[in-house]
Amino acid sequence: MITVDTFAGARSRVAGTVALVPTMGYLHEGHLSLISAAADLADTTVVSLFVNPTQFGDPTDLDIYPRDPSRDAALAEGAGADVLFTPTIEEVYPSTATTVRVDRVSDEMEGRFRPGHFEGVATVVAKLFGGIQPDLALFGRKDAQQLAVIRTMTSDLRLPVRVLGRPTVREEDGLALSSRNKNIAPE
Repeated sequence: MITVDTFAGARSRVAGTVALVPTMGYLHEGHLSLISAAADLADTTVVSLFVNPTQFGDPTDLDIYPRDPSRDAALAEGAGADVLFTPTIEEVYPSTATTVRVDRVSDEMEGRFRPGHFEGVATVVAKLFGGIQPDLALFGRKDAQQLAVIRTMTSDLRLPVRVLGRPTVREEDGLALSSRNKNIAPE
């Protein structure tokens, strides 16, 4: 597996059919199932590892988001990643002049309680799609609204990326796996 930190570097390392698995890191079995599925579907699997500041309404949430890049790199490689894309904030956001907002799909349910969250998600995913130019991208179905936002954005902007939703992977007690589960006390 090769680690790169620029869009140009990522594009220079891919060949054939390219699958992207966008993550914010602190990988778990749900992410690994996406990476493994991507490796089965494509010639090159790119895993992005980027904690996206624009989807956090509360700066404290961003500060406490779990991070372990070395662990993530080993897990991604073991699951079948060919390229690990670890951009800086400046690489992803050289400017904040352009954002992507997906009306209606973003406004209800969770969007009502997390203003700006889905705009941050849609913007970073659009940047990943444009910068890496994958043929397909895999997302967990854990966040159904997020998946709907990404599918709507991809369709509306006519982006040539096939967006695939994969089953939710759960803890033994039924809780959906999430990087943030690390911050939950056992009780």
